[in-house]
Amino acid sequence: MGMIKEFKEFAVKGNMIDMAVGIIIGGAFGTIVKSLVDDVIMPPIGLMLGGVDFSDIKLTLAEAANGKDAVTMNIGAFINNVISFLIVAIAVFLLVKSINELKRRFEEEKEEPVADPEPSLQEKLLMEIRDELKK
Repeated sequence: MGMIKEFKEFAVKGNMIDMAVGIIIGGAFGTIVKSLVDDVIMPPIGLMLGGVDFSDIKLTLAEAANGKDAVTMNIGAFINNVISFLIVAIAVFLLVKSINELKRRFEEEKEEPVADPEPSLQEKLLMEIRDELKK
């Protein structure tokens, strides 16, 4: 029974919920980036290269025979995935950079030196007496 209680405590911690939300949003973001690469970026590039559809670029290692499919290296799909990765990496880099900049600014604001308060009249008089006694 103790293991179930530990799991419940772990699962409802704020960090675990934040991580779950991040994973869900990350998955959705990955889908959007994949569509951006496959449907928006690659078609014009393929058109500029003479109507090449990158997803169809394959290197055939063995032809189809005896009811078996051909063995191919799907180079075009790999290129699409590399571009998708680069877009996601740049987006994550910019996000982390922005967060770090905000943290740095927040910490600078917190670390501003606090000016010493003006001494009270009583303290000023005591300092004057002290200085006179030293003379």
